Amino acid sequence: MTSYQSKTRLFLPAPGFHKDALVPLDERGVHYLRNVLRMEAGASVTVFNGHDGSWMARIKEIGKKKGVLELEEQVSGQEDVPDLWLLFAPVKRDRIDYLVEKATELGVAAMQPVLTKRTQVERVKMDRLRAHSIEALEQCGRTHVPTIEEPVKLEALLQNWDPARHILYCDEMLAGEGGQVVDLPTGPWAILIGPEGGFDAQERDMLHAHPATYSISLGPRILRADTAALAAITYWQTKLGDW
Repeated sequence: MTSYQSKTRLFLPAPGFHKDALVPLDERGVHYLRNVLRMEAGASVTVFNGHDGSWMARIKEIGKKKGVLELEEQVSGQEDVPDLWLLFAPVKRDRIDYLVEKATELGVAAMQPVLTKRTQVERVKMDRLRAHSIEALEQCGRTHVPTIEEPVKLEALLQNWDPARHILYCDEMLAGEGGQVVDLPTGPWAILIGPEGGFDAQERDMLHAHPATYSISLGPRILRADTAALAAITYWQTKLGDW
């Protein structure tokens, strides 16, 4: 494999990448390459589909609505990511966009919006979140596409939880109390971040009683929900991840 990649990276949800394959461009790809970057036939681009690594490709043809790429060479294999999920209460539009983008860059495998009693934003535009995640992948060079699930209520999530997957619960009530967990068991994990205003007392009791949950403090300061999520991902990646 060569280490060379085009500076232009594009996600294409087409299966079975292989040498000399002809891959049709979707509407988004045509618009980006033709109208935004002004690229023409013969130009090179790096593409990935979330399964077959990154591939060097050339534009074989491109028109106003359709286009075709020809795959030339695989430049990197499919990314192997830690089994880490992010469970988060939805926040306002600009903050949730930022959260999904940065969580993607930091290496989470999946994301799950969770509705709590103090969640102020219950309507989540899933297509928008997935689009922001894809754009982050294109910019940062990752090839694993995180799944983003439909929102679920916290109680239902915990009732149906696989006990083999640990939950790192970031409890803002532990701030300054020395509640940090030092030794975490190996295995699949999820990080749970609450809403602005935190979990209510009943939810906290439910979380502390759940057998899969490990409560931690993120330090002496109260963090915004999106900041707390990124701090927790960083903490987990340095303890059990691939950093």
